[in-house]
Amino acid sequence: MTATDETSGNTAVALYDLEPAPESFRDAVLSGLSQPDKSIPSKFLYDARGSDLFEEICDLPEYYPTRTELAILQDHAGEMAELMGPKAQLVEFGSGASTKTRHLLDAMADPAAYVAVDISKTALIEATERIAADYDAVTTYAVCADFTKAFDLPLPYEGDDFKPVGFFPGSTIGNFRPVEAVDFLRNARALLGAGGDMVVGVDLKKDPAILTAAYNDSKGVTAAFNLNLLTRINRELDGTFDVARFQHVAEWEADKGCIASYIESRADQIVTVAGHRFSFRAGERIHTEYSFKYNIAEFQKLAGSAGFAPMAVWSDPDRYFSVHYLAG
Repeated sequence: MTATDETSGNTAVALYDLEPAPESFRDAVLSGLSQPDKSIPSKFLYDARGSDLFEEICDLPEYYPTRTELAILQDHAGEMAELMGPKAQLVEFGSGASTKTRHLLDAMADPAAYVAVDISKTALIEATERIAADYDAVTTYAVCADFTKAFDLPLPYEGDDFKPVGFFPGSTIGNFRPVEAVDFLRNARALLGAGGDMVVGVDLKKDPAILTAAYNDSKGVTAAFNLNLLTRINRELDGTFDVARFQHVAEWEADKGCIASYIESRADQIVTVAGHRFSFRAGERIHTEYSFKYNIAEFQKLAGSAGFAPMAVWSDPDRYFSVHYLAG
C-alpha cells in the first residue's frame, strides 16, 4: 500500500487510497426491488441531500444518540486514555468529520498516530487535514477504504510501546445484523493486530416509545431522509416514484431487538425504474435500514465472540447509550 499526494499539498497527512469500485446503485436497486421482500442497502440513503438531512437528524431533540455519546466521551475520555496507555495509535473506522475523535486525542498521553478510515475520500481528506493542523505532534494518516473488508493498516510504529486502538463511535455497529457485527469486530481485531484494543459506541435497549420517537421525529426530518431515497432513484435511474404515495415507517421489532426502517406504499401502484416495472401493493414495504440495540451484557457477549475481552463500559445517567472499552 503506497501513499499518494492527494491531500492538497498538506504533507502532514498521507492518503492511502484503497477506494473500492462503487457498487452500482442501479444494480442494487433493481435487485432489491425484484425480491419478494423488497430492500435497498442503507448506504444508498447517503447522497448529498441524504447526508445533509442526517446531520439535521443528529441535532433533533428526539434523536439522543449523538449528544449522549458526546457527553460520555467528554466525561470519561481520560479513563479511556488511561486504559490505552501512552503512545497509542488511534484507528477510527468510519471517521466522518472526526469530531468525537478530538475528545480522545485531547485526553491521550502522547498519542503516536491517528489513522482515519472512511469510504468518502473528499470528507476524509478534509477531516484529517483539520486534525493534522490542530494536532501537529500526532502522525496522521487518511485511509480511503471500505472498513467492512480486509485491508492493511498503515500503522507507522510497531512493538509493545505503540498500542493500536480502534475507535468505532456513533452506534454504527447497530446498523449491522448481530452476525455481521461479530464479523466486523473480528476483521477489526485482525487489522489492529496482537494487543489491539477497541472503543465502541453502542445504543442501549430502552423504552420502545423513546426508541420509536428517535426514528419518527415530530419535524419529519427522518421521514424526509428515508423518502429521499425515492427522489434519488427518480433522479439517477429514471424512476417514476410518486413520493407522496409512499410513507416512512420505523418500528421497534422486539423479536430482533432493533428499529427497522421501511418505505411503505400507501396504495396499489406500479413504478418504473431504469425501464423495469415494479408493482406495489398497498402496505407493501421497502426495507432500508436496521438499527440494532443491545443491553450491556448482550454486547459484551457479542464482542467476546469476536475475540475481545470487555475491560470497561461507561453510560449516561439515563442508561440510553454506552461506550465500551474492549481488550484485544
